[in-house]
Amino acid sequence: MLFRRSLRASAAALALLLPFAAACGGDATATSSSSSDQSSVTLRVGATGWKAEEAILKFAHLDDTPYKVKWSLFQGGDQQLQAIRAGALDVASSSEIPPIFAAADGRPNFKVVAVQRGSTLNQEVVVPKGSEVTDIAGLKGKKVGYVQNTTAHYFLYELLKQADLKWSDIDAKPLLPNDGLAALNGGSIDAFASYGTSVITAHQQGATTVGSGKDILSGNFLWSARDSVLESAAQRAATADLIARITKAYAYVRDGRQNAFAKVIATTTHQPLAQAEKDFRAQQAQRPTQARTVGDDGIASQQKVADVFAELGALKSPLDVKSFWSRELNTDLNADLKKAL
Repeated sequence: MLFRRSLRASAAALALLLPFAAACGGDATATSSSSSDQSSVTLRVGATGWKAEEAILKFAHLDDTPYKVKWSLFQGGDQQLQAIRAGALDVASSSEIPPIFAAADGRPNFKVVAVQRGSTLNQEVVVPKGSEVTDIAGLKGKKVGYVQNTTAHYFLYELLKQADLKWSDIDAKPLLPNDGLAALNGGSIDAFASYGTSVITAHQQGATTVGSGKDILSGNFLWSARDSVLESAAQRAATADLIARITKAYAYVRDGRQNAFAKVIATTTHQPLAQAEKDFRAQQAQRPTQARTVGDDGIASQQKVADVFAELGALKSPLDVKSFWSRELNTDLNADLKKAL
């Protein structure tokens, strides 16, 4: 079926990746709870859409890490997890969905090590300007693009169910965000399920929303680390420190610096300053960005998502997600978060 062919395609894409070898107050310092020497550590870390984490750390003057960070940009968390599998990244950030598919073959080389709570805004199904489609029910028989193995895949399926439609009732087209946006504007698809900057850009070009994942998605975004990272005390400490710094940086911006950081967002994402600030404030008001250690609730939330994909037929068999979660970062991360907030 389509999804199994797409999974094989993802495996092929994985092979192509092989060559890739936030606290209130003034400028803050953040130090790891571990005494391990991190000066020789280089963490290869993924980012989706634009390098928001790198930018906010720099803005909050928290980029002075005792270890090196090499940021790489991807169009989706699914590509980050593919890079983890290929050995091209050490640490990935994604929604709950990409690790499910990256572990579906039963041989994951990574663990989910932390949860970052975040906004579920700008997760939408959009139709182009002038479309006659006004709701999800109107997608029956239509060509609908979606970003496979991501939040867009999940919330599109759930929205179809809410409208008493099956996946087979639409002509589903897996597309990367940029390709999907081009297809929407070019008329080769009738609707597009996506997230982040691609949704923002679509609206700037006249698209309208016919469905939202805002109340469907959990807001859990996962930090995944390669097993080799967890085998090194210094790399574990560096990873925990980096995650805590990002939480501290967001808190720093929320403390009256939203407009100033919105200028960074607007410049990088090519959107009006007023829109960038409005979106950032709305996102942080809905669910402030903040990391948490691994707990049973986070595992249960992802298990629910995995069960939905098994029901959809996107997974060959049910998946026990707790097999690729680890609490090994909890002690360091708890200590670092206490210092950060």
